[in-house]
Amino acid sequence: MTANIGLPIEFAYIVASVLFILGIKMLARPERARRGNLLSALGMLVALVASMFECCISFTWIIPGLIIGTAIGVVAARAVRMTAMPQMVAVLNGFGGIASLLVGWENYHNDPMSTTFVTVALFLAVFIGGVTFSGSMVAYAKLSERIPGKPIRFARQKVVNLAIIASILIFGTLFSTNPGAFYAYPLFILIVLLSLALGVCGVIPIGGADMPVVIALLNSYSGLAGCAVGFVILNNVLIVAGALVGASGIILTGIMCKAMNRSLPNVLFGGLQLGGTSSGETEVTGSVKPISPEDAYFVLEAARSVVIVPGYGMAVAQAQHAVRELGEILENNGAEVRYAIHPVAGRMPGHMNVLLAEADVMYEQLAEMDDVNPSMETVDVCLVIGANDVVNPAARENPSSSIYGMPIINADKAATVIVLKRSMAPGFAGIENSLFTKENARMLFGDAKATVQQLISEFKAATQ
Repeated sequence: MTANIGLPIEFAYIVASVLFILGIKMLARPERARRGNLLSALGMLVALVASMFECCISFTWIIPGLIIGTAIGVVAARAVRMTAMPQMVAVLNGFGGIASLLVGWENYHNDPMSTTFVTVALFLAVFIGGVTFSGSMVAYAKLSERIPGKPIRFARQKVVNLAIIASILIFGTLFSTNPGAFYAYPLFILIVLLSLALGVCGVIPIGGADMPVVIALLNSYSGLAGCAVGFVILNNVLIVAGALVGASGIILTGIMCKAMNRSLPNVLFGGLQLGGTSSGETEVTGSVKPISPEDAYFVLEAARSVVIVPGYGMAVAQAQHAVRELGEILENNGAEVRYAIHPVAGRMPGHMNVLLAEADVMYEQLAEMDDVNPSMETVDVCLVIGANDVVNPAARENPSSSIYGMPIINADKAATVIVLKRSMAPGFAGIENSLFTKENARMLFGDAKATVQQLISEFKAATQ
């Protein structure tokens, strides 16, 4: 029977792989992203169905698991708030890692006498999968503020991490060269425990401002773990899918690091030194200049070019729909409106793009940092909504700042800057923002959604 169905199954795997590749390609353009997601999901469905009929699978467990998993996924996807999306992505990365670890463990438990190649792949699947799972859980806890978002450090932390890595590699070598030895199974369990420990120790010293990089990297890890498992169970589509996720995650990680002007080793082994002036930051001097919604209306009404910079505060307030409505009003008033998106705005890559797409903001209005900065000096009003670190001039002006050298959106170069913010609390990097005391900056305090709605009301009242 296996010989009769083998060819259709391999063909289904090829179809699934092509759908994965096309889906990822479509994700590169916002207007095609939804279709890309659907194509990738269809590819996964084809791969799952083909795998179910490949060989020796008991549907007694598969069907209930499929139903329960689908129900949980649908409910979670519909119930999750956009502000909690980064946490959900971290959890899903972790699930991918633990799935690879468990599949590898099951394979070794039932067949400890595999070839050296398969045993090495099994070791990598368990190693990477364990790091991905525990690291993702720590990232989730930081993002959801169940543990402090700032770096958590202890004495000789780097030495401990290096010792864990060295131990895993030594034990992995011993295990891979003789997986059937009497000491192999205890070594395997020890590798699992050390991998989980490394995930925790590797992520806790990373600050909250670096979480977009960490999420992208853990996503890559989950793909690499899946790819390794594909070699263990000899599943072609898992090898292809895992390699695609691993490669795309590494590329995205590189983009995130470039956006922060930092190297990956610096993120993994350094982390931002948070904590304001105690970390070498220069205390911001000067006073802020509050502005009322009524006065902000007059400034915006006279503007002919407006750049809107969204940030995590917009997500928290769920203000994206109100922001889109305000943007349309400004356009109808004769202003050119653009949305400047920083690569690490929010808590995960593409966070602001997803929010604005949900509010039906035109893709043509979204501008990358490098596109908007050269013309910022010609902008009448820069409207900063809930963003903080990505518009902090300290990154450009203060060599002692922990974010110095990080490319930012040059909001302070606009003629007038209006910052919508609840309070003067620092952003995720934990440092004060010198933008707020600039001569051309005005602070519009309050909930972002309520404040934007007030601005909309002012415009509507003026036309009646």
